[in-house]
Amino acid sequence: MASNEGAKRSNSPQTQSLSGIFHRILLVLFIGIIAWAHQATQPPPPRTCGSPDGPPITSPRMKLRDGRHLAYKEHGVPKDMANYKIVYIHAFDSCRHDALVADHASSELVAELGLYIVSFDRAGYGESDPHPKKTLKSIALDVEELADHLGLGPKFYVIGCSMGGEFTWTCLKYIPHRLAGVALLAPIINSWWPVVLPIMPWLTYWWNTQTQFPCPNVILGVLITFLLKTWKSFLNFLRITWYEHARQQGEYESIHQDLNIGFGTWEFDPLELKNPFPNNEGSVHLWHGAKDPLVPLQLQRYIARQLSWIHYHELPDMGHMFPYDDGLVDTIIKRMLGR
Repeated sequence: MASNEGAKRSNSPQTQSLSGIFHRILLVLFIGIIAWAHQATQPPPPRTCGSPDGPPITSPRMKLRDGRHLAYKEHGVPKDMANYKIVYIHAFDSCRHDALVADHASSELVAELGLYIVSFDRAGYGESDPHPKKTLKSIALDVEELADHLGLGPKFYVIGCSMGGEFTWTCLKYIPHRLAGVALLAPIINSWWPVVLPIMPWLTYWWNTQTQFPCPNVILGVLITFLLKTWKSFLNFLRITWYEHARQQGEYESIHQDLNIGFGTWEFDPLELKNPFPNNEGSVHLWHGAKDPLVPLQLQRYIARQLSWIHYHELPDMGHMFPYDDGLVDTIIKRMLGR
């Protein structure tokens, strides 16, 4: 009899109503969580330069084959008077203004050797249009198109620093026939070479903007590097860095895309690259600071051993930002040019 009364109470309209309300609350919470998760993983639209709400265009730009615009900056002697023409690929969170080989090469060396240097904003940085379909190959092809637009000739030199150095590998892969010489300065390493762990690019925006967990290793590593480097180099770096300009079209289009490409799935293994200068008509140089806390020294040494055609230069008392120390850029350039 008592059990029958309990069953009646559990099936009473009031109990059923409370159960229905509880289920509706759970459903609303579930939908809210899904909506939040979707919004958190979607970056805002880019503020493209020249658009009504975007930053102004202040530099020369060229139109690429796919319709994008690439902003660039010329340094050194006039192009038609140059003996050597160099394309510089900037680092993570930088832009065409952070052209250290131009800023730190001595005026005497530039004039003596007749150096022409062009730096450019990689896609999404500074004033170069974002490229939602950017790949490793497209980075190299942007370099080639820029060189052709400026009339640098059949061959030119390429220097890349840090993440720009990492992307310099793409030039060795896709446009080796256009290279006269190469210098990689403290190039970042994708730890998943050659066995790559796929990364979901749609998570990058959320991971780099969330506050619940510690910041990503790369960004944290950059901050640690700045703190550990010598004060002289640190002050030089701060003096010429253009953070706001580099990110002005959106953090996702610039630094987050760098992380997607640099640490995502590579379509080639740098360790399988062939010597682009089998007849010693040019050379490839890799420079690395032994006290670099961002890129492990052992990995850099391993790459240099595997690619015996690379001229490896290890700097015992230097960190990741060694190119910003006075005097070194002259040495780097002269070695690349075989002087």
